[in-house]
This record gives sequence, C-alpha cells and structure tokens, in this order.
Amino acid sequence: MIRIYNTLSQQKEEFQPIEPGKVRMYVCGMTVYDYCHLGHARVLVAFDVITRYLRHRGFDVHYVRNITDIDDKILRRADENGELFSELTARMIQAMHEDEARLAVLSPTEEPRATAHIDDILAMIRTLISKGHAYAADNGDVYFAVDSFDGYGKLSKKKLDDLLAGARVDVAEAKRSPADFALWKAAKDGEVSWPSPWGDGRPGWHIECSAMSTCCLGNTFDIHGGGPDLMFPHHENEIAQSEAATGQEFARTWMHAGAIRVNKEKMSKSLGNFFTIREILEKYPAEVVRYFLVSSHYRSQVDYSEANLVEAGRTLTKLYHALRGLVPSKGVADTDYDRRFAEAMDDDFNTAGAVAVLHAVAAEINQHRRDGDDQAARDSAAVLVRLGKVLGLLQQGPEAFFHADTGGELTADDIEALIQARAAARKNRDFAEADRIRDDLLEKGIVLDDAREGTTWRRA
Repeated sequence: MIRIYNTLSQQKEEFQPIEPGKVRMYVCGMTVYDYCHLGHARVLVAFDVITRYLRHRGFDVHYVRNITDIDDKILRRADENGELFSELTARMIQAMHEDEARLAVLSPTEEPRATAHIDDILAMIRTLISKGHAYAADNGDVYFAVDSFDGYGKLSKKKLDDLLAGARVDVAEAKRSPADFALWKAAKDGEVSWPSPWGDGRPGWHIECSAMSTCCLGNTFDIHGGGPDLMFPHHENEIAQSEAATGQEFARTWMHAGAIRVNKEKMSKSLGNFFTIREILEKYPAEVVRYFLVSSHYRSQVDYSEANLVEAGRTLTKLYHALRGLVPSKGVADTDYDRRFAEAMDDDFNTAGAVAVLHAVAAEINQHRRDGDDQAARDSAAVLVRLGKVLGLLQQGPEAFFHADTGGELTADDIEALIQARAAARKNRDFAEADRIRDDLLEKGIVLDDAREGTTWRRA
C-alpha cells in the first residue's frame, strides 16, 4: 500500500488511482526564459523518482509536465536580447533537455507548450465567463472572479477576507476585486499576441496549466505536483478556475517538493547564491548531484553547500566501490532488501530510507568479498543495481563513474600516463619519485588504489 502526503488534506493518504493500475500525473514545468537552476533540479528529480517508483510497482504512469513558453519574463528577456521570443524559448528548452539528460531525468509522457494550446485556453475562458466565474474588463483583460468560487483557499488554507485586507489594485488594471486574477491579458502595441473574442492578447499564467492538464489528462486526475512556491497563488488559482469550469474535482492528490537553501539561506540572485544546473555540473558529476537530491525526502528542505556535495560524492563512491570489479548476476530473485526498499518508498516515497537500504546491500557485498564468496557478492551486486535503478542511480559502470571528467586539469589519458610513470619509478626502486607522483595526483583530486591486480584510480 502506497501512502502519499496530500497537501490538500495535510496528511498521508492511501493512494488509490481513479483507474486501477493507471496513474495520471501533472507537474508544473519551467517558464523557459533562462537556464534551469538548482530549485528546478529538485523538482525534476523528485517527480522523476516518483514516476520511476510507480512504474516499478506496476502502474502505467501518464506523466505530463508542461512548458510555459509565453510569459512577461520571456518577452522581457527576448527584448533585452534583441531576439524573437520563440528563438529564446527554443534555446532554453534545448538547454533544459540537456540538463535533464545529464541528471538522468526521464522524459515525461507528454510535454505540452502553452502556445500550442491557445484554443483550449480560450475555450476554458469562454466557459468561465458563461458560468459567471469570469468577466471581461474594459481594458481588454479577462479576470477570474475569486469570490464566485466558494472553495477558494482550500489548498493553501488562506482565507479570502485575509487576502483582501490591505490589498490594492494596480491603477492599470480593471479588476472588480484585488483578489481577482488575469485569465487573458490584452496585448500592448507591438507585443506578441493571439486573437480572442476580447481583443488581441495572450493567456495569463494560471489558465495555461488548467487548460493543458485537463486537455491531456481529463477533468479529474490522480496527482498534481510542483515546487513549494507554486502552492499559492498558482495552484490555488488552478483549482478555482478548473473546478469552476468543469464542476468536477480537479486533482485528487497534491504534492509539493521541498525548498532549496544555500548554506542555510534562501537561494536568490540578489544574495549571490543562485546556481544554474549547468554551473553545478561543471564542478560535480551529474550522478553526485542527483544522489545529493535523492538522499533527502522530497518534501524536506535541502541545504546546498560545497561540504554537502562533497559528502554526497563520498557516500555515492562507497556504493560504486562495492560494485567495482564485479559482474552482477542475472535473474536474482527479490530479497529482503527489496522488501525493505519498497517499505521505505511506499511511505510517501521516502528516498532517504531507500538510500539507507542501498548502503546496507553494499555492506553485504563487501562482507561477501571478505569471506571470499564471489557468487554471493555478484548476487548482491545485482540487487544493488536493481534497486539503484529505481532511484536513477548506479546505472553506469564503476570505472566510468570513477573516471568521470568534471572539468579538472587532468584528462583520463594524463592520469594513466602518470600511473605508468609511477609504476616505472617503483620498478626502478625510485620510491621518492613514485610517492611524489601519487601525492601530486592526490592534490589534483585523483586517488590511487593499489592492489595485486594493479593500480586503479578515481576522482575524489
């Protein structure tokens, strides 16, 4: 039995999909005006693991993650760059897919773009107006009337009266109430726009997700997810406009990933502690970054720091060390470790508990090796690789992991040449030179491991 913490009810609930054996899940994706940052990586990896585990448990998962490719930030950045908005979004989408691939994030089943669903957005707005939940303003904007929806605030637990207290309406807006939000924005002169019954314009941010999710998954689906900053107002507004339009429950279970902090401070550009995924991957192997994110429960707050990344690399290295030199057996049946792994993941996708099981299997492999039981070690290695796959880990060969180039000054060929020079020095009993080479490599982050079979190396 899988239990999931539902933000809507604020408690763990037994997960029962609407259609047995099938899961329909929608996660809010990126607004593609810039490169993806560490907070995006947190959400991408969290819901990738959730998707992987649900499929591992036998569910047919239809995973939809949208792309917002029209937005104020996009238009502003394109104007600053002197390029078409479509050129900017194409570059950023390509960069996003590259980042995902490096982090072993699987592609969603569908990846709808807002600009491809303008007709669906217009249809939903027309429905909301016809039902008295939205109104066209004199300035060409269309707004959702928040006070027309009785359930407003049920996700964030905010009360409408509190939201209205002290709120102001921008003089450029024509809202009836400060809490109302835009469904359609009238275009300014020369701005990118689409025709509508209310004049040329473009969709508001919230309506995009309602239109795309219901178009791809139906009026009611199983799971809606996203980052911690989306609960209000984005997800609250999605619920209001979707349920007002369809008259049906929007999503059964709401899931939100935890926030990222940097050295215990909120990540922000103004504080100078804002990191893109590709900046981080210049310094650390992608699997180390993924392991760092997976090692914490998806709902927990994660503190990013150099020390925490180094520790993640050290502990992931232990798992690969256990696998080094082994060819995992084939066809190994489920073990008690599989049961313990499932027990952790069934409890609201507790990846921290699941990672602890991986280390228990690695310890067993090491014990089998000390006992000289190679077959048992190979059997346990198969279990470790099998369970690691569910978390998107341990799918490359140990040597590939240890030799991964993270932008250091030494290439693999350079290191191999120095190892050969060290071997020659030892053969000539020039131990001082051999030690010098070893120490020099260590200073550059290269660790040598001597064994009877020869010397192997890994990046620290």
